[in-house]
Amino acid sequence: MSETSTYPLRLPRSLKEAAERLSKEDGTSMNQFVAVAVAEKVSALATARFFEDRKARANFVAFDKIMRRRGWEAPREGDEKATSSR
Repeated sequence: MSETSTYPLRLPRSLKEAAERLSKEDGTSMNQFVAVAVAEKVSALATARFFEDRKARANFVAFDKIMRRRGWEAPREGDEKATSSR
């Protein structure tokens, strides 16, 4: 981080205790644990917004047209669906 700032944070006691326990188990400081948790939430919200924006720009008529197209040639050798060896 090239620039940091402080933010006073109030947490319910039970949440703070859980975060302290988890940060200790993770081998990180409480500060780092909270920073990573905030980063994960920001990332999740940004990802959700990205896909909502993509959905808003989607052309479902064109998608349906593409999905109804028939292929021009049969599948080539080697294009078979892989089967699991499990």
